[in-house]
Amino acid sequence: MPETVADIPAMVAGDAFLAGGTWLFSEPQPEIKRLVDLTRMGWAPLTVTGAGLEIAATCTIAALAAFEPPPEWVAAPLIVQCCRSLLGSFKIWNMATVGGNICMGLPAGPMTSLCTALEGECVIWTLDGNERRMLVKDFVLGPQSNALRTGEFLRRIEIPVSALIKRTAFRQISLSPLGRSGALLIGTRGDAFALTVTASTRRPVRMDFPAVPQADELRARIAETIPDELYYDDVHGRPAWRKHMTCIFAEEIRAELAA
Repeated sequence: MPETVADIPAMVAGDAFLAGGTWLFSEPQPEIKRLVDLTRMGWAPLTVTGAGLEIAATCTIAALAAFEPPPEWVAAPLIVQCCRSLLGSFKIWNMATVGGNICMGLPAGPMTSLCTALEGECVIWTLDGNERRMLVKDFVLGPQSNALRTGEFLRRIEIPVSALIKRTAFRQISLSPLGRSGALLIGTRGDAFALTVTASTRRPVRMDFPAVPQADELRARIAETIPDELYYDDVHGRPAWRKHMTCIFAEEIRAELAA
């Protein structure tokens, strides 16, 4: 249970970083021999700066949902909308972390949806004291796959204030009332327009436009950007249905933000 980076041992096969552990402890992990618990590192869960919002990787979903943003951050309601998409008990909300949800890379991970839509940037720490950065949309590579290298861990996600002052539109659907998201789409509009597609695709997809597009332009971009093989297939939704709902929600979001 390290308290500083210097306390973290050299990572070897069988080691794993632990944040909330809600997935890690949910099923057998026979390949894991040692856990490096990051919860003693003492990171402030949420920090408001002049540049925007910093979310520690160990920030819980409950802490994020309870956050009271500055009034000028008109995109802030999106935070609670995405938190509520993580359907779990209060026990899960108080243990599951933002960083853990993103690092898992599950298509239905709502923290990936939130941080991709709000142009979040991952700050990745290495055990030699260095750091590197990449956008959340590039960090998540696919189901249970991310861009971390051996010995690296996610330190925080930085959301720029320029994204937090944009208008947003949110759509989400599941096959059952308490089911995992089958499609979750977010639109943002400032001077430009962006559409983020998650849950229906194997990895987050973000499409940027200089202005709100026409309906046919948006449909064409979706068809060009998301090939059929990129739509996810599991018990929570078949690819054809996910594609269908993606197109419906995309047009609803376009129309809402065009108003």
